[in-house]
Amino acid sequence: MLETFIYQELRRQAGWQEQPVVFHHFRDKDGAEVDMVLEQGGQIAGIEIKAAATVTGADFKGLRKLKDATGNRFVAGVLLYDGEALAPFGDGLVAVPLSLLWEMG
Repeated sequence: MLETFIYQELRRQAGWQEQPVVFHHFRDKDGAEVDMVLEQGGQIAGIEIKAAATVTGADFKGLRKLKDATGNRFVAGVLLYDGEALAPFGDGLVAVPLSLLWEMG
């Protein structure tokens, strides 16, 4: 249910963009997944959603696979979670508190 709510919020915010944002889902042959893949102008961003207050590097598995699969088109991987702090997890990967969707949107 949380994923659906966030999807709807992101779709609403994407409607404000001059260039269309296309939403996809990613799943590779090994079962690694990313909840939402946003594509705009050939650039790719992945969004993973966790209803947890803490995250680890393992939570970025799907985003790392998406990054490898899309190469130079990959611009960011965001893990939205129920914590309070922004936390970098490597090149282009960051954990972001869910609350920032509304504070910055």
